[in-house]
Amino acid sequence: MPRQSRRSYDQHCAAARALDLVGDRWTLLVVRELLAGPRRYTDLHADLPGVSTDMLAGRLKDMEGAGLVTRRRLPPPASASVYELTPRGRDLLPVLRALAAWGAPDLGEPRPTDAVRAHWYAIPLLGALAELGAGTVQVTLDEGEFHVRVGADGDVAYGDGPAEAPGARLRTDAATCRALAGGELTLAEAVASGRAELEGAGTGSALEGTGAGTEREGAGTGSEREGAKPVSIAAPGLTS
Repeated sequence: MPRQSRRSYDQHCAAARALDLVGDRWTLLVVRELLAGPRRYTDLHADLPGVSTDMLAGRLKDMEGAGLVTRRRLPPPASASVYELTPRGRDLLPVLRALAAWGAPDLGEPRPTDAVRAHWYAIPLLGALAELGAGTVQVTLDEGEFHVRVGADGDVAYGDGPAEAPGARLRTDAATCRALAGGELTLAEAVASGRAELEGAGTGSALEGTGAGTEREGAGTGSEREGAKPVSIAAPGLTS
């Protein structure tokens, strides 16, 4: 349960009780970061631009008290503490996916004051990338890299940075990510139009039959996307 000093709505309502736990400013964004894997305090602070050190420390303490986050010490030679989500905390992924889907139409172009991190696009793209089938897909943007893992049961998770041995690699840009997140574009359409380059997707994926794996019309020498790699379908399904 949360610390007694936390304010409560004092309403016997499931939504109100949930907001008692995660409704404070920054809490769900801390969850977003920790869904990508255990993080040191300094790494969390770096990827939550705008949060003060006191605010972040307070939120983490509250989240520990609520059973959403745990802290553990890494073995030598690391000698550092990391925060990670408990199973209860990881259960918030569908909540963040719903919020991202609801907010995607209002995302638009980044404002001059907006910070951008590549892995912030992971949650809005989980549905589109899950269509590739079970395995790990690494996504590369100009802003950085992240990876998405899809289980055989359809469960999805994501991590910051490159994957060790991705079964597929997707290269695209932030504008295409926003279009995919907002439902303006499907992954198959993004690949077919040259807005995304995909290597390693299996023949059982949602892109089968879109022309992926063969040279796209206009994708050869002298195309608008000079130097773009044709999509390659190498194996049935992704491999993690």
